[in-house]
Amino acid sequence: MIKDVLQKLNFTEKESAVYTALLQLGTAKVNEIANRTELNRTTIYDVVETLIHKGLISKFRKHKTTYFSVHDPRQLLTYLDREKQEFVQDVDKKKKMVEDSLSEMVSLQNLSATRPKVQFYEGEKGLREAYENSLECRDVMYAYTNVATMYDALPNFFPDYFKRRAKNKIPIKAVFVKNKKSFEQAKLNTEELRQTKFVPDENISWSPEVKIYNDKVLIASWTEKMAVIIESKEYADLQKHVFEMLWEYLPKSA
Repeated sequence: MIKDVLQKLNFTEKESAVYTALLQLGTAKVNEIANRTELNRTTIYDVVETLIHKGLISKFRKHKTTYFSVHDPRQLLTYLDREKQEFVQDVDKKKKMVEDSLSEMVSLQNLSATRPKVQFYEGEKGLREAYENSLECRDVMYAYTNVATMYDALPNFFPDYFKRRAKNKIPIKAVFVKNKKSFEQAKLNTEELRQTKFVPDENISWSPEVKIYNDKVLIASWTEKMAVIIESKEYADLQKHVFEMLWEYLPKSA
């Protein structure tokens, strides 16, 4: 039990052995500790110096002989208080180092701010994660959508996703391909904060969905079970302009 406690206090096996021996002996010479622990004298001298530094034992000389004496075990609490204080001081020191370097780190980050960032997501879990990111939209969202293929891929995800998007007050303009599921979804436009227009030709269709929001473009492939989010203000702005031109061209939904 004592050995387990000392081990959790980061005592080495030899430190635990010497400390426990001194608890039993009270005051002892090196050879007495050696007999109790089966450690050699050189090792014991190294260990007791460590325990003295921790403030748990002390040494004194009597008749030219060195003795070691264990302190009250309650000193372990004092030892832990010192360890805690030293840890806090060390963390504060490191925090100060970070604070002093923050301006340089931020400047380095700003250098890469204009570089496009691409994130890949795989599998159903990855697709859900990508769509969760889209709920961070700060303005109008734009989308090219095939509702049928979306539901085929994640049937239990999208009803809740649409509700949460509306709850977050994120409006969306969506261009739908013509199919039964898309028409059914369009009936919920008001409650789901959505405006829709349909491609005029029923022969025009696609499987993936493309979403444009903030400075990002999300492309979700339902057949390949993967998604890509491209973060680039320049590219996202281009896609928004293209979407708005198409939106003006398409006839209003009935």
